[in-house]
Amino acid sequence: QVQLVESGGGLVQAGGSLRLSCAASGRTFSILPMAWFRQAPGKEREFVATISRSGASTDYAASVKGRFTISRDNAKNTVDLQMNSLKPEDTAVYYCAAPKGFSYSATYYSSDISSWGQGTQVTVSS
Repeated sequence: QVQLVESGGGLVQAGGSLRLSCAASGRTFSILPMAWFRQAPGKEREFVATISRSGASTDYAASVKGRFTISRDNAKNTVDLQMNSLKPEDTAVYYCAAPKGFSYSATYYSSDISSWGQGTQVTVSS
């Protein structure tokens, strides 16, 4: 099982940018697809973005497509989420996630995830 630690959250004004990073430990990182989820207060955790093990394929939730970019560096065991044009509705705790299987999927549900990071808070002020 892979262990995940997020960093990079914070407070930003609407229209601004933040970059989240997730550091993974474990020898299986490079053969796993990876994902980011988020959870806003009073709401269920939702899928944000995913990337294949090679980084060649990426997919996004409709709400963030065109504004967020997921990337990974298998040599460093990291997966990042670049967030641009942030909106107040992007305010949430963001989680790095490792799916249960090795096959890539364009989207994931929380039940598909085997490992979660501790989460990092992103707050976007209007």
